[in-house]
Amino acid sequence: MKVIAVTQARSGSTRLPNKVLLKIEDKTLLQIHIDRIKQAEQVDDIFIATTVEPADDVIVNLAESLDVKYYRGSENDVLDRFYQTVKEIQPDFIVRLTSDCPLIDPKLLDEVISEAKEEDLDYYANIIEERYPDGQDIEVFKFSALEKAWKETTLKSDREHVTPYIRNNSSYKGGTLFKSNNHGLDNNYNHVRLTVDESQDLEVIRHLIKDLGFDKDWKTYADYYLDNPKIKELNSKIVRNEGYQKSVDDDTIV
Repeated sequence: MKVIAVTQARSGSTRLPNKVLLKIEDKTLLQIHIDRIKQAEQVDDIFIATTVEPADDVIVNLAESLDVKYYRGSENDVLDRFYQTVKEIQPDFIVRLTSDCPLIDPKLLDEVISEAKEEDLDYYANIIEERYPDGQDIEVFKFSALEKAWKETTLKSDREHVTPYIRNNSSYKGGTLFKSNNHGLDNNYNHVRLTVDESQDLEVIRHLIKDLGFDKDWKTYADYYLDNPKIKELNSKIVRNEGYQKSVDDDTIV
């Protein structure tokens, strides 16, 4: 079964402009992110899904320097961008990632992908119930599920955030369209921020990499974050999923 990881990346960001191009120890956040994805054994290929905006030429250049494939599509209809990225390939499974999660864990990626294959699920993720740190979000879904969402959904928020239509119509949420399950966790780490939306988040990642390096698993980073109040207090007040909630609040039919 072919598995393609697609990570969305663009230079535009209202809260922290050009965030994926910012550097820690001479590596951009996008490079750190891609380097970690490459360590996942269950991922057959990686695409960066960026936009046609001229400002994102730099994303394309970085993709080429990292020897990673890319696709350029709509800035706001990210669902279409994802679909067009994989339409010709039609892989068995797509892994949706976002490039503002530099410390994504390759072993966790393998866990989620393997379980999606084993259970033959349309959608499997660790975010239906959010118990993993923000910044370790992994969604795995069949190409057929992506195509159905692409054809059927009309809400602006569904198209901007790729998977809400699949998730909200999944069997785990009581729906009938997509067979699904959640990758659970006994302990709750959803108050840990390992993502980069604000400048304070960037400082947290800088501290973690400076103290622990580039190659630790998610739990090592998360526990270190929790054990060091001076690091935790930098970004602990930032709200999770603020961007998606704003999209829902402003929703329209497209």
